[in-house]
Amino acid sequence: AVFAGGIVGAAMVLPGLATSYINRPHADPAVRPVQSSPAKYTGSKGVIMQPGPGGHFFGTFTINGRKADGLVDTGASVVAINISTARRLGISMGSLSFDAKVSTANGIIKAAAVMLDRVEIGTIAVKDVQAMVLPDTSLSGMLVGMSFLNRLSSYKVENGALHLTR
Repeated sequence: AVFAGGIVGAAMVLPGLATSYINRPHADPAVRPVQSSPAKYTGSKGVIMQPGPGGHFFGTFTINGRKADGLVDTGASVVAINISTARRLGISMGSLSFDAKVSTANGIIKAAAVMLDRVEIGTIAVKDVQAMVLPDTSLSGMLVGMSFLNRLSSYKVENGALHLTR
């Protein structure tokens, strides 16, 4: 209850650009709305992500042992996952309480607070990451926000690539 209250108090902002990009149909059928960029591993503590279409940083993350594509979004306070993705990741819908109000680019919506056991990309792994599950109508996939990024030693864009360091 304290966790959910803290999340409600710190409203999650999902930038309109990222949300509209994920939901936008593409003229070129070869370009998928959620597309992973190849990540390079810089040793045991680092990952370099190249920008995908539109300059966004997409990657394949492993959440609680299951893979999901996500958009790295510094404007999202926490990891945000839609219901369909949450189900694929093995999150039990029966245990969720959609009683948190969050502010998004599309207005105020109800979401459910969850704790992800483990979030990984490449050689980086972070345990106990706060997340919110949102309705599919509010989010078409997964945004990897600050509840993950703040647990890293650093994250920065350099020479056009996103550098994540554990």
